[in-house]
Amino acid sequence: MTRVKPESAVTIRYAMKTLLSDGTSKERPEEEMEFIFGVERQVATLEKALNGAKVGDRFSLHIPASEIYGEHDPTLIREIPKKGLIKQRIRPGAYYRQMKQGCLVSFRVLEVRADTVLVDFNEPMAGISVLMDLEVTGLRKASKKEIIRAREAQRKKSIGCG
Repeated sequence: MTRVKPESAVTIRYAMKTLLSDGTSKERPEEEMEFIFGVERQVATLEKALNGAKVGDRFSLHIPASEIYGEHDPTLIREIPKKGLIKQRIRPGAYYRQMKQGCLVSFRVLEVRADTVLVDFNEPMAGISVLMDLEVTGLRKASKKEIIRAREAQRKKSIGCG
């Protein structure tokens, strides 16, 4: 097999830099990953880059927040009443979680005011994007057994079991 196509077993070596929404970044050590291309779903930017690639190809990719945890939505920053919240949990910068009427209420506390709290209902990782440098280090035809296993694993992930 000379080029990446659906149902190829692809091995990549990659280094990632996470770009946080506050403007800082965090580097992760280099890692290696193998997956069945086109079966075990990856972010769109990575899949597009790898489609048709060959061993030795290198890429520098910017993966936008929209493909990972979602964009930060400023409309999800709200002022809510303090009444009914657990006082000890209301601290600026802290994540607040409480079951209310059978539902989990979760937010980050931005500011504590006299009778209200300014909170952020965005997912904690919203707004994070990634810079990824990678190299295709392995490529082979996946076995039928590997493809079946990969499809089952992907199916479980899609229903929240993975």
